[in-house]
Amino acid sequence: MHRASPLFALPASLSLSLSLACSGGDKDDERASASSTTASTDQSGPTEGTDASTTTAADSESGPTTTDTSATATAETTGTTGEATTSGTSATSGGTDSDPTTTTDAPTTTGDNTTGAMEECKTDLVGVVRDFKSSHPDFEAAIGAEKGIVATQLGADHKPVYAGGGGTLTTHGAANFNQWYNDTPGINQPIDLTIPLTDNGKGAFVFDSAAFFPIDGQGFGDEGNPHNFHFTLEIHTKFKYEGGEVFSFTGDDDLFVFVNGVLAIDLGGVHGPMSGNVNMDAQADALGINVGGEYTLDFFFAERHTTESNFHVETTISCFEIIPG
Repeated sequence: MHRASPLFALPASLSLSLSLACSGGDKDDERASASSTTASTDQSGPTEGTDASTTTAADSESGPTTTDTSATATAETTGTTGEATTSGTSATSGGTDSDPTTTTDAPTTTGDNTTGAMEECKTDLVGVVRDFKSSHPDFEAAIGAEKGIVATQLGADHKPVYAGGGGTLTTHGAANFNQWYNDTPGINQPIDLTIPLTDNGKGAFVFDSAAFFPIDGQGFGDEGNPHNFHFTLEIHTKFKYEGGEVFSFTGDDDLFVFVNGVLAIDLGGVHGPMSGNVNMDAQADALGINVGGEYTLDFFFAERHTTESNFHVETTISCFEIIPG
């Protein structure tokens, strides 16, 4: 991603487990930050939907509280593993603004099955959140888990390819879906986000939030809701496959994870918390990866419906190279 990454504290209890070894790159660009928020309160609400294969999270959600300063706004959320940082160039509405600190640190390497020395190693996941209005056809619509929204191969532009034809239960055609992970003026507003993974002391790195609302009060605002529930998240990384890595996620709503350009986790649809994982050794042949090689891991998330947002990442991978989206 060509954007800078400020700081935001997220609530607790979603589960994603990543297992990757990699080294990072230098950021090409930096983007001026327009706002930074953080929160911590509890609220309970109904589950968006359930599925027989889902792993449900706690019924309580942490709600955000926006803090203003003349620089970066930071708050701590009880029960949250790590702190997330947001920064964006879009004007905020329906919330409180603050002037964030902008940082630069983005990589220059892209592509699948890449080789060569990796320059920098990070445990942070750096990506772009795109805020949407609840009136978008794919948001606040039907509820249901569904696989097959995206094709099994990542597109040449490193974005998911819509495979739903004229539409699916929860989506409404390629034109609408293609706005999820592409900057579209008037339709979405991009905001940079950093998600730090914390060493759990057991050989894994974790980010866990049962109230994942990183852009409350930003973008198009909360639209009268207690949180900003309508956004997507796109992250592009590269890692070195050493053998034994595992990548796991639990959350809602959609999650699509591609390893070496191949779909490895498909948790599509609007639903309650569901879990998926990638065991690199067990899936090596299907993913086309070999020990010692360097490969991309591309991560696409969407929060499309009230009233919950769970996000849990866990991995034995201690090093990611962040690459521009």
